[in-house]
Amino acid sequence: MTREEKAAEVAELKSKFENSSNFYITDSSALTVADVSEFRGMCHEKGIEFRVAKNTLIKKALESMGNDYEDVYPALSGPTALIFSEVGNVPAKVLKEFRKTHEKPVLKLAYIDTAVYSGDDSLDALSKVKSKEELIGDVLGLLQSPAKNVISALKSGGDTIAGLIKTLSERPE
Repeated sequence: MTREEKAAEVAELKSKFENSSNFYITDSSALTVADVSEFRGMCHEKGIEFRVAKNTLIKKALESMGNDYEDVYPALSGPTALIFSEVGNVPAKVLKEFRKTHEKPVLKLAYIDTAVYSGDDSLDALSKVKSKEELIGDVLGLLQSPAKNVISALKSGGDTIAGLIKTLSERPE
């Protein structure tokens, strides 16, 4: 790889890191070409990107951003593949699904909105983490619940009062 090709790769990786607040670092060595194609297809269906890159180029791209990625650097050893996603838990779900029939890719590290999850044992926890949209939906549901209960109580109370008045008005004197 020439110096110009390396510089272009670093620039492209830097752009990916800047545009994605969620990325996973995995070890996909020992996967056959067919396995990698199958995994890429699963990733593409979910709107996530899977790519292989050199550790030194990944590190240079992260260092050039000026942010603190010190916790990420230890995972940059051995064969490395990156997964970029808009939603933090989707790659974990895809990895779990693929690993039902394959041993790899193994999760080295996940970087989700500045939080670092290290090791393959954190895959279960990552797959259960709710996305921002899911959390907003939960909060809105909780906020709407008391209002719905009050409206329901008022409505049922109104029906009861109307029924009581009707019954009293129909009663002979």
